[in-house]
Amino acid sequence: MDLGARKQALEAQTRREAAGPQAASSASVVDVTEETFTTDVIERSMSVPVVLDLWSPRAPGSAQLSPVLEKVVGELGGRAVLAKVNVDGSPQIAQALRVQAVPTVLAIFQGQAVTGFQQVLPEQEVRRWLDELMGAVEQFYQANPDARPPAEEGGEQQEAPAGPPADPDLLAAEQAIDSGDMDAASAAYERLLARVPGHEDARMGLAGVSLIKRTADADPADVQRRMQDPADLDAQLLAADLEMLSGSVDEAFARVIGVVKRTSGDEREKARKHLLGLFETLPSDDPSLAKARRALASALF
Repeated sequence: MDLGARKQALEAQTRREAAGPQAASSASVVDVTEETFTTDVIERSMSVPVVLDLWSPRAPGSAQLSPVLEKVVGELGGRAVLAKVNVDGSPQIAQALRVQAVPTVLAIFQGQAVTGFQQVLPEQEVRRWLDELMGAVEQFYQANPDARPPAEEGGEQQEAPAGPPADPDLLAAEQAIDSGDMDAASAAYERLLARVPGHEDARMGLAGVSLIKRTADADPADVQRRMQDPADLDAQLLAADLEMLSGSVDEAFARVIGVVKRTSGDEREKARKHLLGLFETLPSDDPSLAKARRALASALF
């Protein structure tokens, strides 16, 4: 899923500005091809986590997500590597990794894909995902001290502070998504929400998985054709889902709000509930939500 690159919270932005431009400039970024994948990704991941950005110039979401990845990985000062793969130029890599949509992000460590996502997450969510990855890597090194790479000559080994252990249901959901089992991912998110009502990651994850399942068999060309019939409500809602997946969040919201404005009764209620479901895919402090909620209230009243 591809939910649109969003603005980070002001607090995190202040930290970045205080760090100065040198933080991002220390990024380790490499363009990877089929010929260099083994060396630049698999072998390199034996000593440092490699964030694999599978992108395409044809995917609008890639243009949104790639700069965010370069920024947040760069701020780690070399403790992770960003490897960029143009799937159009290296289709065998995409096939081997079973990439179903772009952009797709995978974290490779010790030669294995350990986590990832298929969405244009807001910057703050990318940071949260990366923090969890680095915390898991540090936990691995604490459990396997002999595997920790030696400090570079003339410097000291910098250890990332270990974060709190990831919730087992959250990990189960991520693993299910990686394997393409959306039903299992939904079940894991629901278990977590039953234990921790309001858990934001689980809430967003469940809504995102629902979005993926709704659009799994959608043909964009067929949806475009059906939209020529103004009475085809389902086509309009499916078009909004596809816009969310492409990162066009505001456009998706505006489309459904337009449906709410021109319908009534059961159709209006169906569109309203659909829009609320799309809201659930974003963090509660996302700036697009406040604008869309105001527009929805205006459409309803």
